[in-house]
Amino acid sequence: MIETATITTVLRTLADPTRRALFERVVKSDEITVVELTQGSGVTQGAISQHLKSLKQAGLVIERPEGRKVYYRAEPEGLAPLVDWMGHYGVFWRDRFADLRSLLKEIDP
Repeated sequence: MIETATITTVLRTLADPTRRALFERVVKSDEITVVELTQGSGVTQGAISQHLKSLKQAGLVIERPEGRKVYYRAEPEGLAPLVDWMGHYGVFWRDRFADLRSLLKEIDP
């Protein structure tokens, strides 16, 4: 079972633009290897591996070894702390949009 990372861990992990782009590539694929991630990225295979290690530690990706290859895929539950944190602001925005709707009706009935 994967231990849920804290919001700080998830945000720090995704703060790096290269790591974030790498995570997006993993999300868009069913499963992907380090070699496939390295192709066309402009980043060395060693750097890709280090970024994947950080993503794995944050609970954002999981790996599946098969022979000499390791396949990576996104772990949706890894984003749970971020989703929960952002959910607290949903009420804030709903209230603001309701206020805006009322104001617009007053201005242009």
